[in-house]
Amino acid sequence: MKNSVSLKALADNWPSPYVAREEIDRFTGGLLTAKYCANLDSQGRGIRGRIRCGRKIAYPTRSVVEFMESRSSALDND
Repeated sequence: MKNSVSLKALADNWPSPYVAREEIDRFTGGLLTAKYCANLDSQGRGIRGRIRCGRKIAYPTRSVVEFMESRSSALDND
């Protein structure tokens, strides 16, 4: 059984409603990297709602949190 994890504090503490792909590592504390996100985007499996501003890609902070929560589970200390 998957134990849910809440990561909403990440978005609450981020100063912008978007996270630039280059900043995804800092936003997630190293759990996601820019290269990993770019690879997922190229496969059509990336974070929802991405935008392009010039040559830069950014993701809505809430979408990043939802993406991470959907792939996270709490581990029991057995």
